[in-house]
Amino acid sequence: MLAHTSEKQHVCNTCGESFSCSNQLKKHVPFHSGEKLYPCDLCNQSFALESQIKVHMLTHTKEKLHVCVVCNASCKSLSALKSHMRVHTGEKPYICDICSKSFAGRPALKSHMLIHTGEKPHECDVCGMSFATSLVFNRHMLVHTEKKPYMCNICNAQFVMKKYLKSHMRIHTGEKPYVCDICRKSFSCSTGLRSHKLFHTGNKSHTCNICNKSFGLPGQLKNHIRVHTGERPHVCDICSRAFLTRYKLKIHMFVHGGEKPYVCEMCSKSFPNEHRLKSHMFVHGREKTYRCAVCSKLYANKHSLNIHMISHTGEKSYKCEVCSKSFGQKGTLKTHMLIHTGEKAHECNICNKRFTLNAHLVRHRRVHTGEKPYVCLVCSKPFADKPHLKEHIMSHTGEKPHVCDICNKSFKLKTALKRHTLVHTDKESSA
Repeated sequence: MLAHTSEKQHVCNTCGESFSCSNQLKKHVPFHSGEKLYPCDLCNQSFALESQIKVHMLTHTKEKLHVCVVCNASCKSLSALKSHMRVHTGEKPYICDICSKSFAGRPALKSHMLIHTGEKPHECDVCGMSFATSLVFNRHMLVHTEKKPYMCNICNAQFVMKKYLKSHMRIHTGEKPYVCDICRKSFSCSTGLRSHKLFHTGNKSHTCNICNKSFGLPGQLKNHIRVHTGERPHVCDICSRAFLTRYKLKIHMFVHGGEKPYVCEMCSKSFPNEHRLKSHMFVHGREKTYRCAVCSKLYANKHSLNIHMISHTGEKSYKCEVCSKSFGQKGTLKTHMLIHTGEKAHECNICNKRFTLNAHLVRHRRVHTGEKPYVCLVCSKPFADKPHLKEHIMSHTGEKPHVCDICNKSFKLKTALKRHTLVHTDKESSA
């Protein structure tokens, strides 16, 4: 059993971290307020914690007894330097006698041992969940209080734990510190690296007892099981749409907020997730080698070429069951179905007007902002959307791509052609 006498009684109201004496808590509190009570007399830098200024002062002393040869960090003692060096060496000298898992420090091993003993002395009064350590328990309590003390200073996103903020910051910095030792591919989080390594090992020990499909991680199996059960536990607070995984809900939320944190460095186009940005990057990086046999237009991949070919073949294999209208792509049919359902999940936060598609909302917002991001390269005239720019460019090129099948007269716009065809239909009806 854990000795309850050693339990840390002094808890930080902001982050839930606990301390054995009030003096330690007092020193910790300025870390959240941003107050820096410890100024350096030599260089005017200020620090929130006394421990920080003590370490900082070593940079001014001529003699640095305990300096890291890798990153020049100064340590107060030889033992602290030895512990620090494990960050660089990856050394984990503290080994669990039961499962042989190794750890860089003794406290981490101590916490790990509770997994084997099953001891969870810290029980939550709200939901009844139990925890092995007071630190994990205090962090859990933030779930009930809804406190998120750690805020991103770039996009104001808030987090329950400091490590979540640290992981989030890599979206902005592009940092990917977790590197695969087999193929050198890098990842922004340890979970991503762990999932990736399964491609090399082929280890898929978690098997679905319904269809026998195997997975590398227990979380992947858990998400897969929902395909069979139909369970969608992650529900959108705005439109009540439910999702299989938290990640899919997170991506969906960008639809309502319009947030697109992943920005292309080459053309400044932004995307809601890393996967969409990576797909987009092919536009810049890959040579367009797939040529259309009909019009000689080039594409970066076969999928894009196949979609384009539909414009020539006229093939429309996706049929609407409500009005029998046919479409060339599944996505277009899906979008069309919103006309029948009347679903308008995208609301303007300025005038409350609702839209079927997020793209329509984004375009509408420019009415309020006056933004015109599409600029003509010939005369520099700006436009609020791409279709109007395309239409304008034809005034420079003289291009009229829409041709009447009956009299061969050509038009700049599809709508103009449609209007023109009525001339022929009226003649037929009067004949």
